[in-house]
Amino acid sequence: MKPNFFVFCEGETEITYVKFLRSLYRVPIQVIPRKGKSNITQSDIENTKKDYVLTSQDKVFLMFDLDVEGMLENLKKIPDAELLVSNPCVELWFLLHFREQTTSITSKQSTMKLQACSNGYKKGSLSEEEKMVLSSNKELAIQRAKSLTEYNNPSTTVYKLLEMLKDKV
Repeated sequence: MKPNFFVFCEGETEITYVKFLRSLYRVPIQVIPRKGKSNITQSDIENTKKDYVLTSQDKVFLMFDLDVEGMLENLKKIPDAELLVSNPCVELWFLLHFREQTTSITSKQSTMKLQACSNGYKKGSLSEEEKMVLSSNKELAIQRAKSLTEYNNPSTTVYKLLEMLKDKV
């Protein structure tokens, strides 16, 4: 059996992106939305996993934005979970597919810069053109993300999921 990748995430944009990755890599990624609930605990994760046939290689990922005070500290308390965090937000990860971003940036600025690169990007959806860029420029985005200091602004660790998915295909 292939391992399950459980991705707990907070918003429509993350849900849309993870579903896109699931179709791109054709692996069992379980998207568990936590809309409006930035608080996640180990017991939430265990309760969710009860509904699935588990394997010893299953992985848990937490995909959250770090523009919320205390988010990183809360996520770090959860054992055996891979953090897929973006500071300030997931739009930074998307932006890295188009261009470098090495100076501090706000969530609003990330979205505005992404819209400028991507002809009107809208939160919560991905156009076919955006999917094409996210697919074809993923190695470049991974390189750019790895050059940033983890958890600082700007930074993202979303690339860790893509690297694991690459190994499974």
